[in-house]
Amino acid sequence: MELERIALPPPELPLALLELGGSGRFELRVGAPPGGGGATLPWGVPPFVPPPREELERLLLGSPEWLPPHHHERAPRAWQRSPSPQRLFALDPTPVGGGLRAQRDPKTGQIWGFTEELLPAVGLSPQNSLSLRRPPAPPGLSLRGCGTAFPFCPEELEEPPPPQPHDPPGGEDDVDFDTDLLTTPPGMKCGVQFQPPARGGPVSLSTLIQTLDAFDLGGTPEIPPHIGGVPDAPPPAPGGGSAGAPPPASPPPSPSPVEPEKPQGTEGTPEGEGEPWAVVIDTATPVPDFETLVPDPAIKWPFRPDPFQQRAVLSLERGHSVLVAAHTSAGKTAVAEYGIALGRRHLTRTIYTSPIKALSNQKFREFRETFGDVGLVTGDVTLRPEAACLVMTTEILRSMLYNGSDVIRELEWVIFDEVHYINDEERGVVWEEALILLPPHVKLILLSATIPNALEFAQWVGRTKRRRIRVISTARRPVPLEHFLFLGGGAAAEDTPTGSEDTPTGPKDTPPGMFLLMDRRGTFHTQGYYAAVAAQKAQSSKQGLSCGARTHNPGGNIAQARSVCLSLLRVLRGRGLLPAVVFSFSRGGCTALAQGLRGPSLVTPDERRRIHGLLHRWLQRLRGGDRELPQVLWVSELLERGLGVHHGGLLPLLKEVVELLFSMGLIKVLFATETFAMGVNMPARTVVFESLRKHDGSGFRDLLPAEYIQMSGRAGRRGLDATGTVIVLSRGPLPELSDLHRVLMGRPAPLQSRFRVTYSMLLNLLRVTGTSPMSPTRLMRRSFAEEPARRDTEAQSRRAAELRVTLGTMGDPEEPGGAMADLPRYHRTVGTLRATRGQLHRRVAESPGGLRVLAPGRVVIVSTPRHRNAPGLIVQVNPGPPGPTFTVLVLSERRPAGGARDPPDVPDVPYPEDLLLTRLFLPEGPCGPALEQLQPEDFGGVTTRTLRVDPQALLQELRPPRGGAHRSPPPAPLVASVLQELQRLAGGGGAGGVALLPPPLRDPDSVTLAAAARDLEAALGAFECVRSPRFPQQYSQFARRQRLREELEQLEFRLSDQSLSLLPQYQQRMEVLRSLGLVSPQGSLSLGGRVAALLSPPEPLLAELLLQNALGPLRPEESAALLAATLGGPRGDPPPRLPRALLQAVSQLRAIAQRLGRLQEAAGLPEGPEELESQLGCGLVEAAYEWARGMPFSEVTRLTEVEEGTLVRCLQRLDERLRQLRGAARILGDPALAAKLETATAQTRRDVVVTASLYTQ
Repeated sequence: MELERIALPPPELPLALLELGGSGRFELRVGAPPGGGGATLPWGVPPFVPPPREELERLLLGSPEWLPPHHHERAPRAWQRSPSPQRLFALDPTPVGGGLRAQRDPKTGQIWGFTEELLPAVGLSPQNSLSLRRPPAPPGLSLRGCGTAFPFCPEELEEPPPPQPHDPPGGEDDVDFDTDLLTTPPGMKCGVQFQPPARGGPVSLSTLIQTLDAFDLGGTPEIPPHIGGVPDAPPPAPGGGSAGAPPPASPPPSPSPVEPEKPQGTEGTPEGEGEPWAVVIDTATPVPDFETLVPDPAIKWPFRPDPFQQRAVLSLERGHSVLVAAHTSAGKTAVAEYGIALGRRHLTRTIYTSPIKALSNQKFREFRETFGDVGLVTGDVTLRPEAACLVMTTEILRSMLYNGSDVIRELEWVIFDEVHYINDEERGVVWEEALILLPPHVKLILLSATIPNALEFAQWVGRTKRRRIRVISTARRPVPLEHFLFLGGGAAAEDTPTGSEDTPTGPKDTPPGMFLLMDRRGTFHTQGYYAAVAAQKAQSSKQGLSCGARTHNPGGNIAQARSVCLSLLRVLRGRGLLPAVVFSFSRGGCTALAQGLRGPSLVTPDERRRIHGLLHRWLQRLRGGDRELPQVLWVSELLERGLGVHHGGLLPLLKEVVELLFSMGLIKVLFATETFAMGVNMPARTVVFESLRKHDGSGFRDLLPAEYIQMSGRAGRRGLDATGTVIVLSRGPLPELSDLHRVLMGRPAPLQSRFRVTYSMLLNLLRVTGTSPMSPTRLMRRSFAEEPARRDTEAQSRRAAELRVTLGTMGDPEEPGGAMADLPRYHRTVGTLRATRGQLHRRVAESPGGLRVLAPGRVVIVSTPRHRNAPGLIVQVNPGPPGPTFTVLVLSERRPAGGARDPPDVPDVPYPEDLLLTRLFLPEGPCGPALEQLQPEDFGGVTTRTLRVDPQALLQELRPPRGGAHRSPPPAPLVASVLQELQRLAGGGGAGGVALLPPPLRDPDSVTLAAAARDLEAALGAFECVRSPRFPQQYSQFARRQRLREELEQLEFRLSDQSLSLLPQYQQRMEVLRSLGLVSPQGSLSLGGRVAALLSPPEPLLAELLLQNALGPLRPEESAALLAATLGGPRGDPPPRLPRALLQAVSQLRAIAQRLGRLQEAAGLPEGPEELESQLGCGLVEAAYEWARGMPFSEVTRLTEVEEGTLVRCLQRLDERLRQLRGAARILGDPALAAKLETATAQTRRDVVVTASLYTQ
């Protein structure tokens, strides 16, 4: 406060300073004040009021809690504080690892002494422990976790206990308690002699209790492993052993008093007797006395559950994990609701995951109306994080698992809806990672459409989580479907058979122009297809048109499709088949078809007024200018007429408006892409396919059966429709009958593993250093891709142990000397020669010219454990996918009378003459035929001899007689003549052996193999060991030992990480991370790697942007524009009118992408520089730049050809990316960059980008 300057009088005069009111003004007076006082007011001077500036600064700037919740991004995030270097020297006290426990007399309570005990979970934290016993994270990080926290251990493995205070370094195992214990303490003369107690002495109470515990008193019967209190314990291994997994950490809550179910296949599974990880539950009949078995259900429905729902409820009440593979609209959500209700009853938490954000919002709305206590977690929205049930996408759950969210501690159930998304090429790996990373105490509810290999998938889940999975499926749809083919308006009523009875084209009430393809029982009607062909020909002849050849664009033009849709709309409206969903496989096609339907309104005046009111209320969420967007105007006009459009190009708010109006029955015809059927549960009366062909990014193809089933399943509303109607439009040449049959009747594709090694997985797992359960190779071994190899892991481990014992009992091999010195080298030469011949014969058999050589009638030399150099005749060639096999008649000993079995295999002791085929097999007694199925590798050689025989007649004679003879009958005449020729060939080989046919191949690899075989054959004569009389015995022993060693090495390889199919990909990506400096040569993360672990794909590209300070010279809006290019989208170059610094940053971004591509190409990965650069969406740079500068959304849409909905989703992803990089900048220690990105976030989060969802209100 500044005071006015006052002119002072001479100092000898009396002075008085008079305050004028309370304004802070003063007046100087000479002489004493009148009345002896200085106040000029009757009640004195009023109090002085200071200016409000200090108070406002203190309240609004010093206390952020006073700020309103809106526009809080622009509030200051940091306040100046006085430096205090002394605080750096303050350290938290080391936690005490142990304590003292008093020992008291149980009768008097007198203290006898103290014992030291270790305290559990001492020193554990989210940064150093995988255990659930570690302390929780701060409240702000309890939901999503922290990028620096360890995930929880996905297996039932406890961390090693801390060392005992007085344990010797060697541990207890090194102490011999019989001889190493001291009886005399150091420094004393005598001690205590420890002797075993006498037999007649007193018996202690503890000994008596232990003895009684050993008796089976018969009070509690043994509970089978598939029912009872601990249902998910791992099954016993063959031979009575344990499968190797400990029981759950805590028993499940007490279930309702239900009776044990009787599942199918409890005694075994297709994969083997010892691995019943999946149990198929019979759902053909309802559960008798279901209300008695579950007297107090966790949730009561207004309907009686179906049999599969009853079985699922019984399994959930017992604490079992379930896989429900049911048809579309069968009621799988009821199983999810029961799991949520059980979690609420047990005071635990449940997570519901969905594949797409739209389904998450819809389920949040449904569950909130049912339960109330439901939360929502998405990338940008978090509602009620403390709720008992959290709804999120699978990607959010995976992020929580990697970041060690404390919500995982309280989980009882995780519901994976639409789990068949594991088949998705790009996102299927997310489901596998989430299933693998879940801790063992979490139980699973897997909901899926019908899949052919549900049992196999459940086997993998059960083996991975060490708990049995109950597989529950449905046999048929609750609402059957009828499938029709519609030709359009050209097929008049007189062209279509009609009448009072059913016709080959369909039921008696089939409208004109529609032809039945498949009835409600699933029977395909070829008569309907041929009737449609005839009707189309008649239609073409009338109109003077021809049915041209099938083109790559089966849909024809939009005008023709519009005409067909108008005809179909009249039929549907007249037959009461509305509402209908018309699936079109392009966004432009949906929009054009909807806008082209100019006609009367499909809704009543009351419905129109209701639609108008709802639109007016819901669109108020948009800003005034955004409500005038062209997309908003024409969609609103369509909706008021009862028509709707649903595809990814719509604004998110408009998509929700369409979904809600359709669920209310106010939209009669909805034109949608296939994404509408992917999870959004909104059935209709009729489903229409605009075409059965789609463009998948590389070309046109027919729909897959699974795609057709998913979309056609939206037809038929349960409780409203007796049947659902599916119509296939044909506005051009009819599809082929075989194509229609394959699409309509084909089985959906089985679930396959899409697991792949990603940078995100590696960076997150490498954060957890020194913990083997979280190593990348361990995660890869537990993936669905490695399931075939894991099935036999236990048997292979037992076999490897047996081989080690056998080799140990054989002792160390003796070093051969003298004439046997070259025995090891001879054994290697024999093995190499046989392997080379096998490869050569395999190449001959798989070549076109080789099959002409290995034709029926060719004489070959067979070399197998049963037949040693035996002549044989090829009788039949059997082609197969792995390669051709051969049916060969082999010369052998005649089977003796009495039906005795074949003689045992003789030891394989090959001499050089055996390998050179100069000595062939000759039977010692009567010869007989042996019909064998052989591989090309079983041929020791192919001779030049051929025999002219009738293969079919020869096979007829070789067939065993009916009734099963007890002795070998004499050979038939044709067989006898063949055996005689083979015997003559074996006995007349001479010194040079039989004449062999050279390989009829001239390719370099085959020529090299043939030359190697000749060199090995020439080297056989130089070995001295074959001349020793001890050769047979020494060779047999050496060969047996080597065979066991090779088998052991092969088993060890299969059990090791080197056998993983994804190991090369893992090593390639690790090489790229090392080249970028994100991973050290020792395999630990560097600072850049820890920063990259906080980011979303492409992690290396974004990490390089930060480490090279590419964002440093840019302004906030320029930083946002540059990061928009990393989101993908339209390609192209940014316009030159953008700021120079931004253009230079875009060039730097492309250079980083090219460098990363070169590193990946050098490592062997398929993504090279061109691929990575093409993934950059530089076409969005200008739009993002102007949006961050404050340009209205209506003007931003004119800067790009991207549709409004796609642009909004890109801007929402940009907001998420800005938040990620802001956190990474803080980790790097760059507060200026973090502040810049925070400003960019504030400039981006506005208007249509942050419009709240209708489902969350």
